[in-house]
Amino acid sequence: MVETTADSDLLDLRKGRPAAGQDPVKRAQIIEGARRVFIDKGFEAASMNDITREAGVSKGTIYVYFENKEELFEALIEEERGTIFKNLYEVLDHFEDLRKTLVKFGMGLSAKITSAKVIQAQRTVVGAADRIPELGARFYERGPKRGHDKVMAFLNQAVERGLLEIDDVDLAAYQFTELCLAGLFRQCIFSYRTKAPTQAEIERVVTSGVDVFLKAYGTAKFLAEERAHAETA
Repeated sequence: MVETTADSDLLDLRKGRPAAGQDPVKRAQIIEGARRVFIDKGFEAASMNDITREAGVSKGTIYVYFENKEELFEALIEEERGTIFKNLYEVLDHFEDLRKTLVKFGMGLSAKITSAKVIQAQRTVVGAADRIPELGARFYERGPKRGHDKVMAFLNQAVERGLLEIDDVDLAAYQFTELCLAGLFRQCIFSYRTKAPTQAEIERVVTSGVDVFLKAYGTAKFLAEERAHAETA
């Protein structure tokens, strides 16, 4: 009797071993090896053979988990994004003070976007996107675009409360995030700045950016609430 892949997978499950391609430890081992190779060589120069050697697995094993280098790279980026940006947007789910919420979120966003890990990942994606544009598009849709939509939802909520007056919320959301990264992101991405900004630098940029944003879009109701808070503080 010939044993099929399905039969083999079933036997593995009965023996308590993960089925082919389902072992989280082995998958993590491959992704960690890929991370080191991509950082060292970049996406274009990296090969599946390089990753196989670095991860300490056979070529047969790596292809059970990932069909090609592009799929492995996307899995790595998704894992990094999930770890780095976890809980970032929770601050936008509930707020009492508009300015404080924007500053808190802006500082978290700026710190993460300018961190060494994220800068390196973005450089790698940009390098790969020239040859594989759909990879760059998916990266944007699954990361920056989702974050942008959450900022838009928050701003729409503030508009509904009468705290902000915005004609184009989509544009305003982009303006807000750019203000929080003003002068920092470009310096990091082009290696003009070799170290991530300090918390004091980020706070200076973000608080100033939030001030500009609220002067542009804050309503009379918002200003009145701010004065009331200041008087009772």
